[in-house]
Amino acid sequence: MGRLYVSLMHYPVRNKNGETVASAITNLDLHDIARVCRSYGVARYFVVTPLADQRKLARRILQHWLAGAGGDYNPQRKEALALVRVTADLKETCAAIQSASGQKPRIIATSSRGGPDTIDFAALRAMQKEERPCLLAFGTAWGFTDDFLDEADHLLEPIRGAGEYNHLSVRSAASIILDRLHDP
Repeated sequence: MGRLYVSLMHYPVRNKNGETVASAITNLDLHDIARVCRSYGVARYFVVTPLADQRKLARRILQHWLAGAGGDYNPQRKEALALVRVTADLKETCAAIQSASGQKPRIIATSSRGGPDTIDFAALRAMQKEERPCLLAFGTAWGFTDDFLDEADHLLEPIRGAGEYNHLSVRSAASIILDRLHDP
């Protein structure tokens, strides 16, 4: 999965009323998604927010685990969190990927809502074998705005459980999706 990048987008997302908002960064999302990214060989995990105070908070948490006492206490957590890069927006994220890989990434959005032009997991596994990198974008709050989904290169099929209920945490969704993309 060396050509796969993951982003956790805190904007542009919707609140429960459908309004466009910037959501708050959580400590759990930083840690748990970094750990699953490290476990599945993701190249880099981007935490994306336009809010300067939220970027500062994320960097402070990361500093504790990467250069502070947290890294000494738990070296495996430090190894996972070393994958995290905090960025202000999708443009900065894509520029970082292009700088690292030499190519502009394909943006693959995730959504529990689905849409008419979705790709399945097999198609994304095949894309990962191509030279061009893929950015797998996860939304927070109540999911991405329609505008963001329209601008993505592809929309990944939603995870379907046993029934109609479909409201996983982003941490759970990231774990399930990365496992489904794993090609042993």
